[in-house]
Amino acid sequence: MAFHEERRKVLQMIEEGKITPEEGARLLAALGTQDEDAIADVETPDSGGRQLRVRVTHIATGQEKAVITLPLGVVEFGLRFLPANDRFDPETIREAIRNSFTGRLVDVLDEDRGERVEILIE
Repeated sequence: MAFHEERRKVLQMIEEGKITPEEGARLLAALGTQDEDAIADVETPDSGGRQLRVRVTHIATGQEKAVITLPLGVVEFGLRFLPANDRFDPETIREAIRNSFTGRLVDVLDEDRGERVEILIE
């Protein structure tokens, strides 16, 4: 079985409730370092290949400091474990995914750190 296929099976077992997220994390750690190609294979049919991208850039130079890209199926799965609070409501992101929203969800400037943080659905 191919390396990324083993990862996909583990993620599928978590999604189906056959193993806990903690057990899945241990199995993924045993398989080695996670890479985007392995995670990118896991999508739900309604995600349509769309992705959630978190991008952190330097305000002055525009240089990217970090970029994280996840398939919407993985995002939807992860949102199940996040409780709503006064600063974040996972249902807002779920609705954006269900309504096929494309574009910027969050755009924050942190002038103290000189960073811009964007969260987009593409």
